[in-house]
Amino acid sequence: MRIAVVGGTGDFGAALAARLAEAGHDVVIGSRDAARAVATGAEIGAGGASNEDAVRGADIVVLAVKSEAALSTAESLARPLAGLPVLSVASELRFAGHGVLPGEDAHSIAERTQAILRSPVVSGLHSLAAASLAHGRAEGDALVCGDDAGAKSTALEIAAAVVTGRALDAGPLASARALEGMTAVIVNLNKRYRAHAGVQITGLP
Repeated sequence: MRIAVVGGTGDFGAALAARLAEAGHDVVIGSRDAARAVATGAEIGAGGASNEDAVRGADIVVLAVKSEAALSTAESLARPLAGLPVLSVASELRFAGHGVLPGEDAHSIAERTQAILRSPVVSGLHSLAAASLAHGRAEGDALVCGDDAGAKSTALEIAAAVVTGRALDAGPLASARALEGMTAVIVNLNKRYRAHAGVQITGLP
């Protein structure tokens, strides 16, 4: 599968791209700085290009930029992304003195991205951290949600390649509100216990 990781020069994007390349996928890292993307890709066995060039010909595009840049990046790539499945992994967080909180918008970043693009958007991997992916598959399960069955199936294949557990279908895209909010919970756990927490779902066949 050809996978474009937009934002692949960041910590999470690069770690995710490395695991996907390790799993045998054809991975290309996208960045606003094409030279930086090429350099990062060379380090992990992936290609590198500008964001626009990276998404062309991809089977799926992972939008792995920071949350504050997710919507503007989607807008800038709306034309080359048209029709391509997009996996949104960003979570909007608020940092307060007493802990990390979910964003205040009633809709998830994934839902707002879907409103911008003429592409099927799915959401997932919010329980995974860059540190957990940096040296191998992350422990635990990965959750993915979305409304388009084909895009969700492709995203689940990606998820299965980067975790030790299972890639699980968590329902419609509206569930992204809960998945993105879960990131705040995990960050709080990691801070309190100085760990790299993940998620494991029990009781499923």
